[in-house]
Amino acid sequence: MASHRKSRPTGPRVVGIRTPVLATAALTSVALLSQTANATPSADDKPSLEEVRTKVDDLYRQAESATEKYDAAKEKTAKERQRVDTLLDDVAKRTAKLNKAREELGSIAAAQYRTGAVTSDTATFLLSNSPQDYFDQTQLMNRLTSRQKGAVDDYVTEQSATLKARQKAIKSLHTLTQSQNDLKTAKSTIQKKLSTARELLSKLTAEEKARLAAIEKQKQEEAARKAAELAKQQAAAAQAAKQQSASSGSTSGSGSTSGSGTSTSSSGSTYATKAAKALAFARAQIGKPYVWGATGPGSYDCSGLTQAAWKAAGVSLPRTTYDQVNVGTTVSLTDAQPGDLIFFYDDISHVGIYIGNGMMIHAPKPGAYVREESIYYGGDSIIHSVVRPA
Repeated sequence: MASHRKSRPTGPRVVGIRTPVLATAALTSVALLSQTANATPSADDKPSLEEVRTKVDDLYRQAESATEKYDAAKEKTAKERQRVDTLLDDVAKRTAKLNKAREELGSIAAAQYRTGAVTSDTATFLLSNSPQDYFDQTQLMNRLTSRQKGAVDDYVTEQSATLKARQKAIKSLHTLTQSQNDLKTAKSTIQKKLSTARELLSKLTAEEKARLAAIEKQKQEEAARKAAELAKQQAAAAQAAKQQSASSGSTSGSGSTSGSGTSTSSSGSTYATKAAKALAFARAQIGKPYVWGATGPGSYDCSGLTQAAWKAAGVSLPRTTYDQVNVGTTVSLTDAQPGDLIFFYDDISHVGIYIGNGMMIHAPKPGAYVREESIYYGGDSIIHSVVRPA
C-alpha cells in the first residue's frame, strides 16, 4: 500500500541519545557492528555475519511462504478426501440399486425360460455390454409386460447413474492424489529451508551470535521508533476527524446528522466489541511456539493464529493469508484499528493482528513464539495491506 508508506530518511538518525559522549559511543558501536557484519568473506570462503543473517531471514521467509502453500494444500486435501468419501458412498448405494435391478431382470429371465417366452432375447439383453444399444435394435420392449418394462428401465437408469458416479469418484481420487503430492512437496520445501537456516546458525561462533543479537536489537529499536511515529499520526488523524465531525454537527440539521452519527457509532462499537474478543484471545496465546500448519491450541502459524483469534469473536476467516486478505474491507495504515489484520510481503505470506500504536500480535516465524511486536519488524517496505475482517 504505497499510499501509506513513508520515505526513508536520507541521512543518519540516532534516536534517544542525550549526551555527546553517549552519542559518540553509540555511533562507534554501530559503525563497528556494521563493518563486522558487512565484512567480505574470509579466505576460507566463510560468509560474513551480514550474509548469514540475510540468508537466514530469507530462508525463514521462504519457509513461511511455503507454509501458506502447505496450509492451502492441506485444506484442499481434506475437502477432496471428504468429497471422495461422499462419492464412494454414492457409488456403493447405486451399485446396490443396480444389483437389485439386475436381480429383478434375472427373475424375469427365469420366468421367461420356464414359459419358453423370448428366452434368447432376454438372455442376450442381460449379457449385452450396452443394453440400451440392444433396445435400439430389437423389439424386446414391445414383448414385455408393464412390470417387466419398469424393471428394465430401472436397470438401465441405475447402470447409467452408477457409471457416472464411478467416473466422478475416479476424477476426485485423481485430484486428491495431486493435492496430497502438493502437500508433500510443500512440507519437504519447508523442512529443507529450515534445515539450511539451522545449519547456517550452528556454524556461528559465540562472538558472532552476540553480534547478531546486537544487530537484531538495533532493528527492534528502529521498528519501535517507527511504531511510535505511526501512533502519533493515527492520534492526529483521529483528533482531526473528531473536530471535523463536531464542526459538521454544529452547522447541519440535527435530525439527519444525529441519525448518521448514531449509525456510525453503533457500527464502530460493534466492530470494537468483536475486535476486543479477538485480541483477548490473541494475547492469551503469547508465548506459544510457531509451528507451520498449526491452528492451535498449543501452537500456531501466522494465519492459524489470526483465524483462531477472530473465530473466538464469532467471525469465520479462511485458512490462508492468500484468502484472508480478501475478506472484509481494506483500509489505510493510518486508519488501522485494533483487530485489523496487517499483511506483509508482495506474496502476502505473513499476517498479524493489529493492537494499536503501531504494534501487533503475530506468530513470527519458525523457531519463534507468538509475541507482541512492531508492525515494522521487517521494515516499512514489507507491509502489503490492512484489512478489517468484520
